[in-house]
Amino acid sequence: MQLLQQPAYVLHARPYRETSLLLECLTRDYGRLGVVARGVRRERARVQRAQLEPFQPLALDLLLRGELATLQAAEGTEAPRRLMGDAGLAGLYLNELVVRLTGRQDPQSELFDAYAQTLARLAAGEPLAWTLRRFERDLLDAIGYALQLEFDGDSGEHVIPEQHYRYQMELGPVACRSDLPHALRGSDLLALMQDTMPDAAGLSALRALMREVIRFHLGGTELRAWRVLASAMSRR
Repeated sequence: MQLLQQPAYVLHARPYRETSLLLECLTRDYGRLGVVARGVRRERARVQRAQLEPFQPLALDLLLRGELATLQAAEGTEAPRRLMGDAGLAGLYLNELVVRLTGRQDPQSELFDAYAQTLARLAAGEPLAWTLRRFERDLLDAIGYALQLEFDGDSGEHVIPEQHYRYQMELGPVACRSDLPHALRGSDLLALMQDTMPDAAGLSALRALMREVIRFHLGGTELRAWRVLASAMSRR
C-alpha cells in the first residue's frame, strides 16, 4: 500500500544494516509505524539523516508491506523545531511513552494531534510539569485507558474537591484519609479532568499518580526517561 504525504513524526531511530535506519514513526492516519529508511546513512543519500530528526513535522511517502513500511521520500512541513534543555528531555519522554504504550498500525488521530500540540507547548515554554500531565492524560484516553476522575469508585458520588482520594486502577478515586501515602486532593483530580492547572502540590501529586498508572499499564516496568529526568533534576 502506497502512503503519500503522510503527516508524521520520528519517535526513535536506530542503525539498521550498514547504511540504513529503522525508525519508529507516529503518523496521523496509521498510528505508529516501523519504517525502514534505506541508505540514509550514506553521504550522498537521497533522504538525509538530518531530515529525520525527532520533533520535526514531516510529510512521508511510504510503501507499507506487512509489519514494516519503506521510506521513499521525506520533507519537513515547518521550520525545524529545536527543543533544548528540559524541553528536549521532556520531548524524549513523550517519544518513549508513545513507543512503549502504543501498538503498531493502530490509527489514533487524536493521539497524533495531542502529540503535535504538546511539542508546540514545549517549544513555547509552557509549564513543563503541566504540559506532561496533560499529554499523559490524553495518551491514556486515546489508547483506551482513560482515567476515571469524576466519581468516587466506591460510593458513585461526585468527587469532592476538599476530600482526599486514593486512585485504584479498577475503580478510580476512592475516598481516604489525607495522611495515607499517595493520597490526592479531589480538587487536583478535577483539575486534571477539567484541564485546569493545579498548584505546585497538586502537580507533584498528579505526577506520582501518572507514574503509578503508566507503570501499571507497562506491566510494572520503568521508563528509561524517568531515570534521565530524575538525574537531570538532581544535578541542579
